Amino acid sequence: MQVLPDSEDIFTWIVLILFCVFAFIQIFWVVFFYARLAFHKESEGPNEKNIPITIIIAARNEEDNLFHLLPKILTQDYPEFEVIVVNHQSSDDSSHILKAFQRQYPNLKVIELERSKHLRNGKKLPLTIAIKGAKYEHLMFTDADCEPNSKNWLSLMSNKFTDKKEIVLGYGPYKREPGLLNQLIRLDTAMIAANYLSYAKAGAAYMGIGRNMGYTRSLFLSVNGFKSHYALQSGDDDLFIQEAAKKGNYDICIHPDSFSYSESKKTWADWYKQKSRHFTTTEHYSVIKKLLLGIYPLSLLLLYTSFITLCINYQLCWLSIGVFSFITLIKWVIQGRILLKLKEKGFVWIFPIWDLVYAALAPIMFYTTEKSTQNQWK
Repeated sequence: MQVLPDSEDIFTWIVLILFCVFAFIQIFWVVFFYARLAFHKESEGPNEKNIPITIIIAARNEEDNLFHLLPKILTQDYPEFEVIVVNHQSSDDSSHILKAFQRQYPNLKVIELERSKHLRNGKKLPLTIAIKGAKYEHLMFTDADCEPNSKNWLSLMSNKFTDKKEIVLGYGPYKREPGLLNQLIRLDTAMIAANYLSYAKAGAAYMGIGRNMGYTRSLFLSVNGFKSHYALQSGDDDLFIQEAAKKGNYDICIHPDSFSYSESKKTWADWYKQKSRHFTTTEHYSVIKKLLLGIYPLSLLLLYTSFITLCINYQLCWLSIGVFSFITLIKWVIQGRILLKLKEKGFVWIFPIWDLVYAALAPIMFYTTEKSTQNQWK
């Protein structure tokens, strides 16, 4: 059986070389980046440091979520913490609910921002006000529609703070519900988490998620907060991290009890609108960051293309199948472990299919959503 193409068959040689290049990129990315997260060891016990913490929530028209979910933040099993809720120009009954909670929970502080056409929409203003008014140096951030997975959420996340670790990156999955849309949203969230957590482990942190992350007030002030990207609606959890994260000053937390769950969007239109808002910041990423995020999905699509092309050539069919199967197996093991750590077991069984679907879906979403800086915040 002929292993290599004839010397005169230039096209097949080119496809074979490209196939090998794309295969190498896939293996390198999985072993160098994703394996770090796949074999990450998470501490099992709750926090024994018990440093004082300020939890900050920016809320706009969140009366139902505040009523049902805020008590789960206020009753965390932690000795000393305060919760600051910035009620940002709400027109519902959020203010009355927060006042009632203040009478019940002495560690709740409410900052009211009245409706005004002169105030910018988005989270950056309320977050900045809360940070400057925080009682404690170490800050944790979540959203009004998020539910901590346990009473140890705050303990596990804050345990990652040390004298040198000023940023803690957590995970915020969406609750499992019936339907394809929910599956795609959860897959998107898990794959994004696999990226930013793996890259953080490799010393290339580029984002966190605003519904489950923490950093110190001193660090925030040292980079002038959100000043460099204040005009953008988004950026408080990615552009800020890119400015503030220095090698060695951040850590990750993926203990299941530290997850912060929220409900996914119910319609395709709402999800597209959400993704559109998130994509407004990507054009402000450095070239290196863009390459890090783009090389893996692009090389995967090109790997499949070159693999199919080689399979058409009967002489190279078994060689290409062997190499492709080996790569797929390595990826399945490593990235499957990540999905298990992120409690998304349902995606593991047919991961190669989901991996290809996501590699094709992500650029389609990016280029078809309207990346406007004028998207409204709830």
